[in-house]
Amino acid sequence: MPTAIAVTSADLVLPPTDPQTPDAAVLPAPETRSLDASVADMQHLLARYGSVVVVCPTSAPAAVERRLHAVRGLLESDRIALVRTDLPPLGAAVLVRQLRQLAACDFSPGVLASAARLLAHYIYAGAVLGSVSRLDRVPVSLSSHLKGWLPGAHFAVLAGPTPQIVRLGGAGDQRLAGPEFATQLLVARGQLQTDWPTTALVPAWQIQSPVQETGLPETSPGWWGTGKLVEFVAYLPDLPVLYQLVASVRRETCHWCGMELIGDRCGFCTAPLAALAPPQAAVARGATQALGAAQALGAAQTPGAAQVLGAARATAPALDPVPARGATRAPGAARALGAAPAPAPRHAIDPRTVP
Repeated sequence: MPTAIAVTSADLVLPPTDPQTPDAAVLPAPETRSLDASVADMQHLLARYGSVVVVCPTSAPAAVERRLHAVRGLLESDRIALVRTDLPPLGAAVLVRQLRQLAACDFSPGVLASAARLLAHYIYAGAVLGSVSRLDRVPVSLSSHLKGWLPGAHFAVLAGPTPQIVRLGGAGDQRLAGPEFATQLLVARGQLQTDWPTTALVPAWQIQSPVQETGLPETSPGWWGTGKLVEFVAYLPDLPVLYQLVASVRRETCHWCGMELIGDRCGFCTAPLAALAPPQAAVARGATQALGAAQALGAAQTPGAAQVLGAARATAPALDPVPARGATRAPGAARALGAAPAPAPRHAIDPRTVP
């Protein structure tokens, strides 16, 4: 039974890439749905799918997050994961579609929920803006603010994985730092008339043709601070590469809720990975192993997969430190090492009750 992927806005639902990609459940806004009805909606999803992963952008209204926590609290369910993302609207929609693709595979709900953080590192989300005067979600320098007052000034802004702003059309144009592996480009046009994403990014970022276009999300003007924009996202489109990227990362079991996880934090209860003595050699090993393993299978099945994994070794995201397998699981390990066991906290805090 596939895990249900739910979203807090219809903007986050892109057309499926293939007939096997499951749909996403759109949760109505709190102002249009009573709390009882929202609880009933979630109960229906749990009864049908068993587990639900809800993707909620950090830019969503606070009432949306409060409603999600209220529903999960009333149901007292440990099968509802709340995944927050800082990606802009179009980038968040691409992340949701990748999770929908992976939901049709054999991943457990815990791995799927915690994979969102890993996948976000390989999504290059940005926009061409007519002004950066109201942009507050990406650091803007004073010089960029001043240049924004020049007539006809356009800016290329990269929100993630590494924020960057360059002015277009000036002397000594800079280039946005893009992926060094093959990707596909998705473009959503607003009120700004420019073909810069297709004419400049396609050759510079090794974009696979053809370029895909979609409607501009309703929340994009608010996120970017202007309606004069063209939003773009470069991403890994091929399911074999996505599958190997996630499958090759070392898995752990959450000490609190028992769910599987990758990385350093459970996607369901948000409890951190328990560790006695994490060795430095294990830091960031998950993403590097994923890229190395995907090269063997992805390169044979998907054109350009070898480029993805060969180039990304140098730019793989550093995951949070995790202990080597067996370092935290062996009974009596602390006694064998001559270390006194850590005292138990007097009052345990349930991480699921912490927003």
